[in-house]
Amino acid sequence: MKGSYITGKYPNFFEAAGYSSDDTERRIEEIFDTLFYGSDDERIYHAVGDDMAFIMDTGNIDARTEGMSYGMMMCVQLDRREEFDRIWKWAKTHMFLTDGPNKGFFCWSNAPCGSKNADGAAPDGEEYFAMALLFASSRWGDGEGIYEYSREACDILHEMIREGDETKGRGMFDPGNHLIRFICEADFTDPSYHLPHFYEIFSKRAYPQDRPFFGKAAEASRQYLHRACHDITGLCSEFAYFDGRAYEKGKDTWGRHDWYYSDAYRTIMNIALDHIWFDKDPWQEEEGERFLHFMCHTITESRWDKVIEVDGTVLDTDALHPVAVIATNAAAAALIGSSSPACPDAVTVLHKFWNTPLRTGKRRYYDNCLYFFSFLLLSGGYRIF
Repeated sequence: MKGSYITGKYPNFFEAAGYSSDDTERRIEEIFDTLFYGSDDERIYHAVGDDMAFIMDTGNIDARTEGMSYGMMMCVQLDRREEFDRIWKWAKTHMFLTDGPNKGFFCWSNAPCGSKNADGAAPDGEEYFAMALLFASSRWGDGEGIYEYSREACDILHEMIREGDETKGRGMFDPGNHLIRFICEADFTDPSYHLPHFYEIFSKRAYPQDRPFFGKAAEASRQYLHRACHDITGLCSEFAYFDGRAYEKGKDTWGRHDWYYSDAYRTIMNIALDHIWFDKDPWQEEEGERFLHFMCHTITESRWDKVIEVDGTVLDTDALHPVAVIATNAAAAALIGSSSPACPDAVTVLHKFWNTPLRTGKRRYYDNCLYFFSFLLLSGGYRIF
């Protein structure tokens, strides 16, 4: 099939698995309402005053560019402009860095009161900020000031690919290989940061002088994921070098990130969305089949709640985000050829996800963000605007 960018069609994998489109639409609205307006044990959205709001990382009690940009993407996808603008204003007011080597980026972590917890930036937040803003511009039109969405997005993208100068540190992409860095100061990456489907759109909507870079980044990231994902299990590590090898240091200040854990769960979901939107890489279907075979047959769902090594070794350690695993495993069903989940493994993960509720309690933030995006993707509702 051709990707949705060309066809304008977004397959509904739940419908193909036997769930009605009405039930699917109802579930999406319920998920959003729970995350934004549910009980104190459910919601992650917090309004502040008349015109701002933040998304709370409930496990760490902070607001992160990851979650803020996720919240904006949720809002633009579901046509919720008021909540979108509130989150964006909080981010610009409290998170934007106006001096230091990361000037022009956003502080990756802030306290709920708005004060900055750091002076560094996380590239995954910038990616989602830019994409959500471009979609907002297309869906609602540009306003004035910080609500001139397209200009704000293009400014972010321009800064992301800078090479650095006497007043600013280097950018978020390596200028030689066009791959995104884990942080500006690091010469390694995070496979889940690689969003070639976003870069394709950036290559058409960024400032004209920046478009060629993002076109190259899209191709470079697709090829990078071939190297980062294990050729038997389909899994990838949280952090990895630019050649695809898992980050080995393990005992330094970063801790251990060479296993399939937390950040890494997003990677298969990102590959699935790239496949739906652009369908440019036949390897992605092979990756989906490999990944689902491992999850459904090599280990089976009874061990999805454990930490897993990239080579498939299951450790006797509980995963921090077990609901996120279920959600992103289901997203892999979108890689099996077409909207009809003929593969029994695809049907298995779709039913498991459908029957899994949102997580409640302290660690709900990350699990439920990936739950939302996986559900939206599988329903045909994760769209390009």
